[in-house]
Amino acid sequence: MKGKELRDLSLEELRDREKELSQEIFNLRFQKATGQLGNTAMLGKTKKDLARVKTVIREREISAELEEKR
Repeated sequence: MKGKELRDLSLEELRDREKELSQEIFNLRFQKATGQLGNTAMLGKTKKDLARVKTVIREREISAELEEKR
């Protein structure tokens, strides 16, 4: 998922997406450990997607803090 697409989502949708990606990473790690994961690149891609989501959430938190100070 692209950063632009993530910035179009609401904060609640971002938090839901964060939970989904965390669960997906858990499942992928479990599959890798048991030897069932065929495409190991999915693990790295999912981690990067989670990092993007967390970045957008943090950007919004910082902008909200700056708005409160004004």
